[in-house]
Amino acid sequence: MRYFVAFAYNGKNYCGWQYQPHSPSVQETLNKALSTLLRTPIDATGAGRTDTGVHATQMYAHFDYDGQIDSDALTKRVNAFLPKDIVVYRFIPLHDEAHARFDATSRSYEYHIHTFKDAFINEGSWFNFHPLDVDKMNEAARVLFDYIDFKCFSKTHTDVKTFNCKITEARWEQHGNKLIFHISADRFLRNMVRAIVGTLVEVGLGKSTVQDVRNIIESRDRNKAGFSVPAHGLYLTKVIYPYL
Repeated sequence: MRYFVAFAYNGKNYCGWQYQPHSPSVQETLNKALSTLLRTPIDATGAGRTDTGVHATQMYAHFDYDGQIDSDALTKRVNAFLPKDIVVYRFIPLHDEAHARFDATSRSYEYHIHTFKDAFINEGSWFNFHPLDVDKMNEAARVLFDYIDFKCFSKTHTDVKTFNCKITEARWEQHGNKLIFHISADRFLRNMVRAIVGTLVEVGLGKSTVQDVRNIIESRDRNKAGFSVPAHGLYLTKVIYPYL
């Protein structure tokens, strides 16, 4: 039977979700825990990869297991087994063709910035002490809705068939000295969100204009886009499936 596992993690100590031969990953850590508790090799496939240091408040993976799983009991056992920076919420039995990556219809991310020094949130938020024009940043964010080709925000030398993504949400919220960028799309390219945030921050700093953002997207050139903001402020927050 195929099962989905819903979980979250703090990415500080990991090279991301996907297995890497010489660095700890969330995938490797979760697989080891499940393999030990279920007494059979488990190879979980995630909803997508996150880069080194990126967090996830909602993530899914699927795996196959020849037996029945008591979700409540296994959830308690696996959380006792896992390190403190990974938490499992539940296990969901699904049909054999269900796929955590390919069946996802939407993904959402948040990027967190704080604009005044804060001793308690540095590991999960990027400190930018320069004044930012949030209204201009929101105006520039709305430009994203006019395009589908986002090659300019993709990591170079990425093996993908298309750079097309349909963005359905892109907005900044300000709460005092904290800024949160919300973005949702049917798919994301590697490093895309961090490059978009860096480009919008340059608008907020007055280094570029809303029209510059249009020109950057139409150029399809990563070198013309903004810098990639630090990974520790990025969170995968929601993955949507038609059957969950």
